[in-house]
Amino acid sequence: MGQVPITPFGAWKSPITADLIVGETVGLGQIICDGKAIYWSEMRPLEGGRNVACQRRADGTLKDLTPPEYSIRSRAHEYGGGAYIVQDGVIYFCNNADQRLYAQALGEPPRALSAEGPWRYADMRVDAPRERLLAVRETHGDDRSEPENALVAIGFDGSVSVLAQGADFYAAPRLSPDGQWLAWLSWDHPDMPWDSCRLWLARIDANGGLSAPLAVAGGDGVAVFQPEWSPDGVLHFVSDRTGWWNLYCWSDGAAKALCPMTAEFGLPQWAFGMTTYGFAAHGTVIASYCQDGLWRLGRVKNGAIREIETPYCSFGSLKVGNGRAVFIAGHAARPPALVALDLKSGSIEIVRRSAEIDIDPGDVSRAEAVRFGSERGREAHGFFYPPANRAQAAPAGSLPPLIVKSHGGPTGQTSPAFDLKIQFWTSRGFAVLDVNYGGSTGHGRAYRELLDGQWGVVDVEDCAAGARFL
Repeated sequence: MGQVPITPFGAWKSPITADLIVGETVGLGQIICDGKAIYWSEMRPLEGGRNVACQRRADGTLKDLTPPEYSIRSRAHEYGGGAYIVQDGVIYFCNNADQRLYAQALGEPPRALSAEGPWRYADMRVDAPRERLLAVRETHGDDRSEPENALVAIGFDGSVSVLAQGADFYAAPRLSPDGQWLAWLSWDHPDMPWDSCRLWLARIDANGGLSAPLAVAGGDGVAVFQPEWSPDGVLHFVSDRTGWWNLYCWSDGAAKALCPMTAEFGLPQWAFGMTTYGFAAHGTVIASYCQDGLWRLGRVKNGAIREIETPYCSFGSLKVGNGRAVFIAGHAARPPALVALDLKSGSIEIVRRSAEIDIDPGDVSRAEAVRFGSERGREAHGFFYPPANRAQAAPAGSLPPLIVKSHGGPTGQTSPAFDLKIQFWTSRGFAVLDVNYGGSTGHGRAYRELLDGQWGVVDVEDCAAGARFL
């Protein structure tokens, strides 16, 4: 290789172009494991943003399942999520255009389950013995000052019954393995679910309704996330009652912490269907958790957690099934991909890439986690990306220009996962500081609440402090 040209920082020629950034990519969404098959949703910009359910069969073949005239997307709570579920090879989904629920057996056209009307559905679960879906329903209409939410059951024959109503918002109806109990979340204005919400538990009566609902976790100033039933019928959930989103189970009438630690196992629930843990064999929980602003994967058992070594730095839509952990993997040097991790051997299989991009590792800047002092004695966090370009060098003793980046908020969070928009600048000789300012997720509840009543103050102060730090 010849001598690398000396060019001022900020003026380097880069292989990362604007066309590359907006090129052919797909958004990888909600993952579902059903038997030996893996399902996921794809948002396809080249198809007008259509969302498609995809399947990877046990033999490795990939297949699109959503007909061209449909798009899987819920608009409940506006941000949607939780727009489909698969059980025994049948897909139940909310269609974007009309927000009706449909059932689609593999190889067959979708069949409408819900009637036309002012309704939006999300977060479905199949109640097979009673031949119905359980879902969150949001009702809109000109006669309402704001939408009304409820938990409902939609029969496979199209009948509808209301299971719970009265709260401003509902989420996460979860049916126990024996079909006898239902757990769910609710919250009310002015709270968001990461401020205060409640986890409810009720027995399903002989008529399919709910009997004597009991609030088992959460409350004022406590946020609960992702209720799930283990295969042996124990209710699990994530709660921040100690100031950190930790894993709990409900056993013998009390909430018991699985492995108390200063780490976050939960996320701000802006959308339905978000997941950070699942159940493996022999009572083991496979969970993603954020410690010191960095996401990891671990096995939780017998009151302790053991990290699972992977090359990844984020673990989206984590699902566990058939001896595998399946997730949307963020990598420091490559675009996101849907991967399957064999929990016994540790082998990793890439199921689907979000983009086919080939960038030389020498042109990729890798993040360095930093923390720095801010106003009034606060400590703030971020990721620093130095300039990186294998074919360029700057004059000795010179310093690069700095771009300070702040994620959307409140409660957002940035990670060191590969981001072409950052690499666009670092490959041109700019440094980038991506700030997790006060108000971000990943550093406990107190840090997440720093932005309350201080929007445009704390975030700006922390970004300015980061620039001074560097």
